[in-house]
Amino acid sequence: MDLHWLKPLLGRPAPFTTVYLDATRDDATGAADVQTRWKALRRQLERDGSPEAVLAAIDDLVARPTHVPGPHGRVLVADAQEVLVDRVLTEPPAQSTAACGSVPLLLAAARAADESTRFLLVEVNRQGADYTWTDGSGLLADVTETVEGDHDEMHKVGGGGWAHRRWQQRVQDSWERNVDTVAADLDRQVTERKPELVILTGDVRAVALLKDAVGQEVREVLVEVPGGSRAEGVNEEAFQERIDGVLAEHRVRRRESVLDLFRQEQGRGEDAVTSLADVVAVLQRGQVSELVLGEPAAGSPGPLADRRLWVGDGPLELAVSKDDLAAIGVTDAARQMPADVALVRAAVGQDAGLTFADDGAVELVDGVGAILRWRDESTPRESVLSQSADSRRVHNVL
Repeated sequence: MDLHWLKPLLGRPAPFTTVYLDATRDDATGAADVQTRWKALRRQLERDGSPEAVLAAIDDLVARPTHVPGPHGRVLVADAQEVLVDRVLTEPPAQSTAACGSVPLLLAAARAADESTRFLLVEVNRQGADYTWTDGSGLLADVTETVEGDHDEMHKVGGGGWAHRRWQQRVQDSWERNVDTVAADLDRQVTERKPELVILTGDVRAVALLKDAVGQEVREVLVEVPGGSRAEGVNEEAFQERIDGVLAEHRVRRRESVLDLFRQEQGRGEDAVTSLADVVAVLQRGQVSELVLGEPAAGSPGPLADRRLWVGDGPLELAVSKDDLAAIGVTDAARQMPADVALVRAAVGQDAGLTFADDGAVELVDGVGAILRWRDESTPRESVLSQSADSRRVHNVL
């Protein structure tokens, strides 16, 4: 899971305001309910010291509907000056919460990303296509791009004879040329913008032609979902349910592919580590490609809940103890931070991804692990004792 969108939070001035809100507004009272929940949180944030300008900005954002159907949540994060993160959660929080403090609650924002997918919806017919982009925030795009072909002999007609066959062929050529126009544009946009998925729907014949015309890069992320159209009269609810199902399956595959790699590397004793001390060690050195955080069982606080790390101003300046932080040259700005926030902050700082692992899905010591970009002789190993001297993290020792 990509965390680049959290980078604007790094190095920003405190205090940070984090809002975790049930944004469901399906019925006539839904909008009023959202406002009621927000107003209660706003009063709390006023007492806790959130800047009035920030609260006013959140007022405006919360008042705007997400246009997301069904139950859902929303997470907003602001620094001392402005809102920097606004993302939708596929599930609303059990209880809406808010906090103002010296650090943003990055875990809530990261969890929102885990439930989101950057995708492009392509609705195609024989004249062209409409594109609707999502950026992973879960907020639906306000603007739809349109790509039209320039060939207008679009309708086959009944009849017979050689003239009719020639007309039929001209119509088929027009369809194919229009689809080629869409395919070329789609290839270009996917190369430039790198969506995780391209969801294709619309006229059955145009869909088939477009699938044949696009390049390999598009085909690798292309999923056909029936039921959509450029025309009016679509059963929007049924179509949205199909899209939601495709996105849910994609998120499961995305998570499981990372966890499979973690299991593989952990079993080999190679490019994976676990335990808080060892993960901190590799984060310090920028070795992490994917941070893995365990999701505790329902009702459990999780192993990192009460853990804190020592950090400096830079995201890679983190350590288990104040002495360890001093050992890497950080003394003046040393302070403590919740372990999960410090870990996600360090992952963002080195362009690492983040994957959540359900309880028991992989073997994690202290509820945390990492997949590495590289290793050297000083990197902790799973099959031998490391400099951490933490016997709990030793696995498969002969």
